Amino acid sequence: MSRADRQAGLPQSLLLLLGSCLPVLGAVLLAPVLPRMQAHFADTPGAEVLAPIALTVPALVIALLAPFAGLIADRVGRKPLLLGSMVLYAACGLSPLWLDSLVGIVASRAGLGLAEAGIMTCCTTLMGDYYQGARRERLFALQMVATSFSAAVFIALGGALGQDDWRTPFVLYAAGLLFMPLMALLLWEPRAREGEPQNLAVERFPWGALLPLYGLTVLAGISLFIVPVQAGFLLTLLHVDAPQQIGMTMGANQLGVLAGALAFRILAGLRRPLLLCLAFALAGLGGLLMAQAQSHALVIVAVLLNGLGIGLMLPTLITWVMSQVSFSLRGRAAGGFTAALFAGEFVSPLVVLGLNAGQVAELPSALALVALAQLALAIACLALPRLFRPLGAPVPSVP
Repeated sequence: MSRADRQAGLPQSLLLLLGSCLPVLGAVLLAPVLPRMQAHFADTPGAEVLAPIALTVPALVIALLAPFAGLIADRVGRKPLLLGSMVLYAACGLSPLWLDSLVGIVASRAGLGLAEAGIMTCCTTLMGDYYQGARRERLFALQMVATSFSAAVFIALGGALGQDDWRTPFVLYAAGLLFMPLMALLLWEPRAREGEPQNLAVERFPWGALLPLYGLTVLAGISLFIVPVQAGFLLTLLHVDAPQQIGMTMGANQLGVLAGALAFRILAGLRRPLLLCLAFALAGLGGLLMAQAQSHALVIVAVLLNGLGIGLMLPTLITWVMSQVSFSLRGRAAGGFTAALFAGEFVSPLVVLGLNAGQVAELPSALALVALAQLALAIACLALPRLFRPLGAPVPSVP
């Protein structure tokens, strides 16, 4: 059987899902040990600025470079870029084990972001290449489940491994070296299916169809990071500061995300504008309840509801994006989605900071404004242009 005729199965699905989790490791692993790392480099000028930058710079690099990763994936190939990115991921991820310069660590984290841009873009693109229809939609929903679950696991691992030495959690980046040979063996370079355009030079990228979806993806990224970043501060206003209770709150949010992603598999038959309307409405209602909550129990309910919306939102967006392009442009489309999502994640704390002017006491008001914006977006999603349709589908008639 030729590679073009091969059918992807469970090994390929698992590899692509696990590969999609690796960029999450870059986002959350450092958070539990950040104070200790900053204290270690206390004598370094600007350490109080450089240490937080080390946490956030991978997301910024992904947002800036993922579109170029997508272009390379379309022109050079998915598999070569993925394997090269895995090697770079391990090299840059493991570097802080030996680097004794905070500036050097920040630079290695930037390199890590470059690798993560390639990994996330290629894994998402290969999901679109290997699978079609309902199988593809199920896999994108499982991608959301896997990344959400891995975020909770990686935060716990980072905290546990960093108890004695803030450098120890970085050993987890060796996962790049473990996955790389498996990907080399079990994945293959896909080819366009019969009837799909194969020449990137003669096919136009559908900017008109994708730009609104990318805009919504930025907003989804902002929504995704509201609870992980802000819930701890909100709980302090309610005099809840026990790590166990804060962890319970984060867990409830992740449980909601998982449930929302699983619900996508059940609701995938609905029109996508309606799915996005429901997703932003749930996120907004959860946000309003967070802003008004006067007890820890109500915050738990609020973040669970918010997570349901987020979990439904992201699979809907990525399946919609991938339905707009053929094989020859799928890498660029996935790269744009990845860039938009991580751009939203990067600016999410800045949006809330701008709304509350850095005053924790004003956080409920800021969260309420974000929630009202999400509810307005829910209504706007119903008015999305009807030109959004799967590639090659006929233009629907106006009823």
